Amino acid sequence: MQFKKFAKDHLPDNAYKLLRHYWRTICSNLAIISIKLAIAEQGLLKLYRQLSNIVPDITHQYSSFKIDNKYLQLKVRAQHSFQINLANKAIEMTAIERNNKELKIIDIGDSCGTHVQYIKGLWPNKQIRTLSINLDSNAAERIKQKGLEAICGRAEDIKTYSASGDIFLSFEMLEHLMNPFQFLHNLSEGTDCKFLVITVPYLRHSRLGFQRMRNNDKIELNAENTHILELSPDDWRLLFQFSGWRVEYDTIYLQYPRWNLLRMMKFYWSKFDFEGFYGAILVRDLTWSNLYKNWEQVITEKECLRLQ
Repeated sequence: MQFKKFAKDHLPDNAYKLLRHYWRTICSNLAIISIKLAIAEQGLLKLYRQLSNIVPDITHQYSSFKIDNKYLQLKVRAQHSFQINLANKAIEMTAIERNNKELKIIDIGDSCGTHVQYIKGLWPNKQIRTLSINLDSNAAERIKQKGLEAICGRAEDIKTYSASGDIFLSFEMLEHLMNPFQFLHNLSEGTDCKFLVITVPYLRHSRLGFQRMRNNDKIELNAENTHILELSPDDWRLLFQFSGWRVEYDTIYLQYPRWNLLRMMKFYWSKFDFEGFYGAILVRDLTWSNLYKNWEQVITEKECLRLQ
């Protein structure tokens, strides 16, 4: 940051812009190489190629921005590969119990139906029914336009939708919730979910999110562009246990290779994005959540005024 300030203060404006352009190009190219090496090292390359064939275009994956360059295409698709790899493991875990029965998968926070398309493409001989839930009405409409089932609503209100399913998916969604504890507890107590597949940003040390506030970037904030909690894997595991879940399997996907000179990209990713993502497959376990006696204690505005 000191070098950036020095360059901006002492170089002509055109020279500074040119230097910034070349620096961003170099970083982008190194990031691309970093991800390619990472997915190969972590055994995700084959799945990455399969997903690219199933859904070739992910340009309109999100409502807030387009995935319209080589770097974003690679980064997002690699992340999808990590997520779907976890979903595949959960589907395999249900194989013995379900046999040839229809499998119901619910994707909470689904922005475009892409993950549902991946799963159906990878398991063509399996009876799979899906439902997507998203707070954004535009996202729900995009999913419906693909001929898929979707509901527009809050993740925290999952109990009110009578959503019944074998596997629930939640990819990069928990960190956006005001109350992930209540959401996870509602899933555990109010649904018949067999496996819950979760992915979140990976951080070594827990913190509050609010990155735009940290940068004093005063734009309109909403659930999609705001992280509330960004926790370490150890703290996520505690949150899961407290809310009624046990980790059956978990892993970390890094956006840089461990065994290569480009391991140095760890510092780039941790500063400008995330080192990677943490993922877990959870099964219901009420051991700890049953010890907490105030899950349903909600103080309304009127009650607050009465207490005053």
